[in-house]
Amino acid sequence: MCAFFCCSLTSIGWASSCLPIIEADSPIKHFAAAFVIALICYFVAYGWIEHRRTRKGPWELLFTNNAVGNPLIVITQPKLGLAHVELDFPNATVSATNFGRFTLAQPRQVPYPLGFADCIFMDTTFLPGTLTFRAFGHEIELLPRTMIIDHEEKAWRDGESISLPAQANTPGTNAVQNSVK
Repeated sequence: MCAFFCCSLTSIGWASSCLPIIEADSPIKHFAAAFVIALICYFVAYGWIEHRRTRKGPWELLFTNNAVGNPLIVITQPKLGLAHVELDFPNATVSATNFGRFTLAQPRQVPYPLGFADCIFMDTTFLPGTLTFRAFGHEIELLPRTMIIDHEEKAWRDGESISLPAQANTPGTNAVQNSVK
């Protein structure tokens, strides 16, 4: 008999509860112990992986304009030491409704409008991840180790301002709202 319930009569009356008694060789005891160990391992591993995945934080993009009125993207990623990298698009105009600050931590189905650009690829598995977008005929890819502009690598330099002359609108470049002067 694997287990049985035992209620005992004490000198002052019935015991306050009836507890199951499990024999030492019971398979239930082994399954319960394995389950508890697996559950603990799962929560520890999940917490560790989630910490590793999010510890560097997401890309932060500010879509605005400069003093002259040209569209400007300001890229920030504090854990990579990037506090202010600017992409300036001279001779381009956008509506003020396309301005805003975006923190790209959660994945979305692509393509989707992102300020005055179109996000065409996004991988946020391990932040900051990889982000690719098109703006005014240029393809810009943000990677932790480098930035790629129109398929050419460009090393990250904090505080750098990069001028990208606007090209004629191409499909997938938020063409409805972008225009070239």
